[in-house]
Amino acid sequence: MENIYPIFDITLSREAKEDVLGQRSIAIWLIGLSGSGKSTLAKNLESRLHTEGYFTKILDGDNLRTGINKNLGFQDADRMENVRRVAEVAKLFVNNGIITITSLICPTKKMREMAKAIIGESDYFEVFVDCDFEECEKRDPKGLYQKARNGDIKQFTGMDSVFEVPDNSQLTVRTDIDSISKCTDLIIGNIIQHIRFEI
Repeated sequence: MENIYPIFDITLSREAKEDVLGQRSIAIWLIGLSGSGKSTLAKNLESRLHTEGYFTKILDGDNLRTGINKNLGFQDADRMENVRRVAEVAKLFVNNGIITITSLICPTKKMREMAKAIIGESDYFEVFVDCDFEECEKRDPKGLYQKARNGDIKQFTGMDSVFEVPDNSQLTVRTDIDSISKCTDLIIGNIIQHIRFEI
């Protein structure tokens, strides 16, 4: 692009920032249906990592739609742009040494592949927060399923908008079978070697 001159090569390195924080960074990309427990799991994961001395940042889909993504709707193109922006922000945090936990539906394989490409495969750890559709609807913590049933919400994932079940996530956790605590343990057990700081 004309008249754009990036200075990535002269800014302080990611490694220098990781050394200050005493950790290695990663993007933990939580995906799943509404009501599957993504946000609850993200909060629990952040709390556990904080207790263990790690510096984290949660990027929650609903939170981001009140700010950086508030101009986006739920049509396919807007959803793709929503994921692109979240991935770009996650990449910024990861490149500053921060363990970044994202929580969003991210319903299609194309979206997930885009996010992985933006963040970088070695920094992208995808967790499918699996939960039976009926259980998600039963929980309905935000009242969205009932609104969708009433026709008040269009393009609702799992009903009139597709959710493509991932077949290559690094980890799948079952929040309809296991406790949030156990799911958190599984995630930490799978990432600890990546984030642990070794001189």
